Amino acid sequence: MIASMSSIRSTMRAAWIDQRGPAEQIRIEPIRVPEPGPTDVLVQVKYAAVNPIDTFVRSGQYMTPLPFPFVVGRDLVGTVAAVGSSASPFKIGDAVWSNSLGHAGRQGCTSEYAVVAADRLYPLPDDVKPEVAVGSFHPAASAYLAIIKHGQAQAGETVYIAGGAGHVGSAAIVTAARAGARVITSAAAADQAYCRRLGADVVLDYSDEHLVDEIRAAAPEGIHVHLDTSGRHDLHKAVGLIAHGGRVVLMAGLKARPELPVGALYTRDARLVGFAISNASSADLQMAANHVNQLLTEGTLKPRNLEILQLSEVAEAHRRLESGAARGVRLIIKP
Repeated sequence: MIASMSSIRSTMRAAWIDQRGPAEQIRIEPIRVPEPGPTDVLVQVKYAAVNPIDTFVRSGQYMTPLPFPFVVGRDLVGTVAAVGSSASPFKIGDAVWSNSLGHAGRQGCTSEYAVVAADRLYPLPDDVKPEVAVGSFHPAASAYLAIIKHGQAQAGETVYIAGGAGHVGSAAIVTAARAGARVITSAAAADQAYCRRLGADVVLDYSDEHLVDEIRAAAPEGIHVHLDTSGRHDLHKAVGLIAHGGRVVLMAGLKARPELPVGALYTRDARLVGFAISNASSADLQMAANHVNQLLTEGTLKPRNLEILQLSEVAEAHRRLESGAARGVRLIIKP
């Protein structure tokens, strides 16, 4: 170790489960502070976000190897407390963040300390509020992977984002606009000005019964990248709007079973692309992190509604996400 663990106490408060199940399975009890390996960093957690994927992993809807007792949560911001012998360039006291814990055998982070592999840890830009930052990581990184990595949006193309005022949708507008794409989005009337400020060129009323016709009129040559973050996929409409060579990106809707108009898809040389940020490679996550840090530095994107909760409220936070009671609000835990 570059830095000794001797100054760190042996136990910590954490939100953890010993089996998959409902939110009531979450326990707030002391467990041992994890010790980093040679390529790991021990982070003292300042804030941890609560994301829908956390509820899927906890409940077993999204099956992935879990080390029990398993600490829930994937996104953190904090400071470096100890560094493995090969985990440079991090040093004690650095402000850092990560957004890929709690999956594929990795422990989560809703705790006082968390171990993070050095290649999944990123510096937090100066003068960025940590609570604002942690509320931005998951939506902004997901949007980057959806629009740039998998959607392959190019300058001059037209991108349609359904639900542009949502957490991922708003980040997707910013990301697509920065790539030089023409952005069409749908939103409630009260959110349309917000979407325009983010960079949308055309903002339509998502409740308009003629929405598909409005999109077609706004993009007569078709949509090159179609992204619907709601998970309520209508592939007949999406494929019907797609341009020759276009991409329909799927990143939500774990239980959705939409019908696919196969002929309309392949005769346009179009593609249906699915991805989960949990499966992203370290290299892809690094590219997304660079994008996120740029947005944070510029102050371009931040959560519209942020609510900070205590560690004792983690189970309630999960229940609120699952019931839809947290819609439009980013829930943040302070361990």
